[in-house]
Amino acid sequence: MRRADRLFQIVQHLRGGRLVTARQLSERLEVSERTIYRDIADLIGTGVPVEGEAGVGYLMRDGFDLPPLMFTHEEIVALVAGARLIRAWGGTNMAEAAEEALIKINSVLPDDARARAESVQVHAFQMTGLDDETRARLDRLEKATDKRTQLTITYEDDSGNATSRTIRPLGLWFWGKVWTLVAWCELRENFRMFRVDRIKSETVDGVFRAEPDKSLSAFYKTQSRRPNLDRN
Repeated sequence: MRRADRLFQIVQHLRGGRLVTARQLSERLEVSERTIYRDIADLIGTGVPVEGEAGVGYLMRDGFDLPPLMFTHEEIVALVAGARLIRAWGGTNMAEAAEEALIKINSVLPDDARARAESVQVHAFQMTGLDDETRARLDRLEKATDKRTQLTITYEDDSGNATSRTIRPLGLWFWGKVWTLVAWCELRENFRMFRVDRIKSETVDGVFRAEPDKSLSAFYKTQSRRPNLDRN
């Protein structure tokens, strides 16, 4: 969980005048009590009316509301452009979520910021390639990555030869018209990248246990140059 998200969750847990201990917060947010103490101190330092002390507990009086969502003009451009790119080139669910995110962001922006969001002239158009099945597969692969779901896939190389692979999906990369799946391949016993449009089927094959040497961060450490997309 990002620190900003954790601070937001702490505020939510403290709402309504309920006394909550650092231990309870640490268990709910899956961090150490020391981290909670530091976060509470930071919240107090920024003006959030948290009362209490270590060893006793904390509470926040009724009536406190989080300030409205604020973005710089550059951040608004980045958010709008990113959402439009995903709407054009992402999975089906990703595209729908991007549209909803734009609506929600617009609903909480001040008038001048909303006007800036509506005036962003960065657009994305899908000309070729990304059919409905590929978009649906992107959603399934993203979910498998999030849930650490091992998959058995049927994959075609650039010559049309099909192979069956059992993989651990680790992440999705977009190269501009082409999506690739970064995965640990059990057959090759190494990291591989698979073009999503060449994956013809995938079936769930259980849940894999996270291992540091087979993670996305370990993959990044192996990359000293741009990888070959068809190195499978």
